[in-house]
Amino acid sequence: MMNIYEPYIEALHKQLRLIDKSLVDRLAYDLFSIWCKSSRVFICGNGGSAANAIHISNDFSYGINPDGKALDVEALTANTAIISCLANDTSYEHVFSHQLRSKAKKGDLLIVLSGSGNSPNIISAVIEGKKKGVKVYGIFGFSGGAAKTLVDVCIHTPVNDMQVAEDIQLIIGHWLMRHLFQKIQEFIGEQENDRNRI
Repeated sequence: MMNIYEPYIEALHKQLRLIDKSLVDRLAYDLFSIWCKSSRVFICGNGGSAANAIHISNDFSYGINPDGKALDVEALTANTAIISCLANDTSYEHVFSHQLRSKAKKGDLLIVLSGSGNSPNIISAVIEGKKKGVKVYGIFGFSGGAAKTLVDVCIHTPVNDMQVAEDIQLIIGHWLMRHLFQKIQEFIGEQENDRNRI
C-alpha cells in the first residue's frame, strides 16, 4: 500500500518553513491596529477556503480575547442566504464584492484566501476592497495567480497541492490568533499598570 502520510507531512513542513514570517507579523500588527480602533475585518474564500474563512473568523471573534472585546470580523462566506441570492441575482463572481460594497469602510481590512489566486470572485473582492480604501491581504498557494499582484500584501506558499495550501491558510490563522491574544493581553496589562500608577 502506498504511503500517503510521509509525503504529505514533508510537503506541509517544507511549505511552513518557507513562509515569510515577517509578513505574518505584519498582518498580526495590522489586525491589532484594527482591534484598537474598532474597525472591521472581512475574510473570504471558496470551497475549503470558505470553511477556513469561517473558522478563522470564529477564532478572531472569541479566541483572541475570550473575556472581553475581540475583533469585529465577518466571514463573507457564512451567510448562505446572501451567497445564494447574489449568485442567483447578479453572478457568483460578485458574491463577495457586493457585500464589501455595502459593508466595508475605509480603514477596514480584508483577507482573501485562495489556493490558486485566480478565482473571479476573489479578484472582484480585492478590486472592490481597494476601491473602498480597505487594506487587502492575500494568502495563496500554487503560483499566487492573478490576485497575487493585486493585493497589498501577499503571503504566498508556492505549493501545487490544494489540500496543503488550505492547511497552511488555517495554520496561519492560528498563528495570527496567538499573536493577537498575546498582544491584547500585553495591552490590557499595560493599561492596568498605568491605572495603578495614578
